[in-house]
Amino acid sequence: MKTNLQICLLTTLLLVVGAGGTAHAGYCGGASYSVCPASCSAPAGDYCQAQACSCTCYKTVREIVWEQQNYTCCKTVWDTCCEAIPITCCKTVYDTCYRDECYTICRPQYQTCYREECCKRCRPVYQTCYREQCCTVCKPVYETYYRDCCYQVCRPVYQTCYKECCYTVCKPVYTTCYRDCCYTMCKPVYTTCYRDCCYTTCRPVCETKTVSCCTGDWKTVKECIPGPIMTRCVQDPGTWVHDCSSCCPVYKPGCCRTEQVQCPPTVCCKQVWCPRVEQRQICCTRYVQECHTCRIPYTCCHMEQCCVTRRVPYTVCHMEQQCCKRTIPYTTCTMVRECVTKKVPYTCCRMVQQCYTRRIPYTTCTMVEECYTRKVPYTTCTMVQQCCTRKVPYCVPRCVTYQSCRYVTRCVPRQVQCCMTRCVPRCVCRQVPVQVCCPQPTCAAPQTASCAAPNAASCAVPNQAVPTPDAPVPEPATAVRPKGTRLK
Repeated sequence: MKTNLQICLLTTLLLVVGAGGTAHAGYCGGASYSVCPASCSAPAGDYCQAQACSCTCYKTVREIVWEQQNYTCCKTVWDTCCEAIPITCCKTVYDTCYRDECYTICRPQYQTCYREECCKRCRPVYQTCYREQCCTVCKPVYETYYRDCCYQVCRPVYQTCYKECCYTVCKPVYTTCYRDCCYTMCKPVYTTCYRDCCYTTCRPVCETKTVSCCTGDWKTVKECIPGPIMTRCVQDPGTWVHDCSSCCPVYKPGCCRTEQVQCPPTVCCKQVWCPRVEQRQICCTRYVQECHTCRIPYTCCHMEQCCVTRRVPYTVCHMEQQCCKRTIPYTTCTMVRECVTKKVPYTCCRMVQQCYTRRIPYTTCTMVEECYTRKVPYTTCTMVQQCCTRKVPYCVPRCVTYQSCRYVTRCVPRQVQCCMTRCVPRCVCRQVPVQVCCPQPTCAAPQTASCAAPNAASCAVPNQAVPTPDAPVPEPATAVRPKGTRLK
């Protein structure tokens, strides 16, 4: 790649050096008249003789080019606005009120009563009785007998025989071979490096300080609570008075009076907290940060390529034919007749009469009269007057004032600036090269004069610009016109 870059630079340099006779605009400005050799600028004879040949002149041509021009103008836009005009309206609202109205209703009150009735009914009484009946039945008795029956059967007799059979088999023979296989593998290489790591630890520092602590004790205090004052009725002791009519002493009770008596007091024990302040020594632990530095190992891994050769086994298989013999068994069947005797059972039935007695049940029904009492319900109805109250609604009108809005639509003008485009003509001048052939003039200078400074009076052409050797050739002006326009 470095060689290709050098070749490109060398080629560019040769192109720049070789383009000596072009103008500044040629080859991206890489060539100019200043790089021409001195032999090119030396006088090459008579200038007037050289001017007799055709020369290139430039003529100014004017063209009209249409260009797009953006301009801003204002136009009137009418917007429709809705204006809300508040108005006050009045409407009648009916309120529902209720008044209490009393009315009387007769409510039926039903009551269920019972009366007793005596009734007679016949209740059937069922009784089961038995009678004896003698019957004669014929009972079948079955007996089994056997008779001999002879018949012939064909019994198959099987015999196993063997025969030899030859056949050919293909037996695969496998051979293991090895070939060398080279491959490239990446082997990790680990390197242990170290980096310094700073960490901060907190070291505990124990300090002792004195702290005022509020404490106290619970003390038991006995408090005597006086008993309540109660009012009781007390009767004075009576006296014995002699009664003259009966000539006997009569006991006369004393007067009753009311007095207040205080109940005995109650002793109550309660716990009272007695606070006090103590100075205590407490141990406080604070942590001081310390910075430490340690070397932490870490492992760097990079892959190294290495070529490894290994033996790869592969298996080769070829078939070998082999003749084998095997014994095939086969079975032959022969039918042999033989006589067989078997006992065939048969059953004989005979009827035997048998007499037996059986009990036949029958049911008798007897109707028994019995008297019973039953309760017959009946309902009584009593009309009870009841006074009820109901609410009767009625409407009360009232006038309510509310605010409403009426919307009025009107058009509002506003000026909007819009950007528009128009085509504007512009005159563009450009130089057009013209070939001009001039006759050979009579020069006043001798033949040996140098043509480095030509005679402008004799060789000048009107309306013609003669380029100097060092002046650049003017380029034609290019005008950009919009699409869709043409030159006039």
